[in-house]
Amino acid sequence: MSLAYGVARSDVKPIRKPGLFSRSRSEKAAIGVLGMVTLIALLAPVLAPTNPLLPVTQPFVHPFTSSHLLGTDSVGRDELSRILYGIRASWFSALAVIASGVVIGGLVGMMAGIRGGRVDSVLMRITDGFLAFPGPVLAIAVVASLGASLLHTLLAVAIVWWPFYARIVRGEARAIMSRPHIEAARTFGVKGLRLAYRHVMPGVIPAVVVTASLDIGNLIVTLSGLSFLGLGAPAPSPELGAMAARNLQYLLQQWWVCVFPAVAIMFLALVGNFAGDSLRNVFDSRS
Repeated sequence: MSLAYGVARSDVKPIRKPGLFSRSRSEKAAIGVLGMVTLIALLAPVLAPTNPLLPVTQPFVHPFTSSHLLGTDSVGRDELSRILYGIRASWFSALAVIASGVVIGGLVGMMAGIRGGRVDSVLMRITDGFLAFPGPVLAIAVVASLGASLLHTLLAVAIVWWPFYARIVRGEARAIMSRPHIEAARTFGVKGLRLAYRHVMPGVIPAVVVTASLDIGNLIVTLSGLSFLGLGAPAPSPELGAMAARNLQYLLQQWWVCVFPAVAIMFLALVGNFAGDSLRNVFDSRS
């Protein structure tokens, strides 16, 4: 009896939760590419062959040569250098808007979700008011009043972006507040900031991280579109959307001048969306 029981017990294998980096190869690759793009953006001044603002040779040098891998633009500036700096600007601009949205929206949503009642109603009505602002129209208004600048465009987009995070955090916080461990914590006198930090925030973080990672692609496309319309930094600043717009007239003759910046935008958006899906799978499996 004891031998059979021991054999049966030895056949039972413990169930292990998958860790963040114990997932499939595609998920590891997506997270790795996310880090690689961030590293490229950080090292753009080192990786760029030349100054992206200064002409280095004659205009329209054909790409895929040893001296200029992606050719030159209509002024003679190295296209690879400008694209690397454009990736830097687009990537960090998207991260800046997301960071501001997470901080502002997270605070508003956390307060509304924990307090509830009248506080919840007032904060959510304010959030709905900001959600009613159309982002591109507000960006045009801000740039028209303050002047063409990447900072002004980021400010306009950030104003209409944080309410999405407020809604997400508020919904997650309200769901967590109804769970038994919150009632137990309240019974022992835990409330206020300690309740939010120790008991509510850990349950909110996965949803915020996944949403933020998925937002990278959306923000890059949105900011590139505004830059394409001339709402970003003025020329000759290397922005991917503006580079594609300024050289659109050369599409049929010198195609690389506007195609390569568009390919860079597509690549950044795909990296953000793919990494967001992978992080969502990881958090779903862990939960």
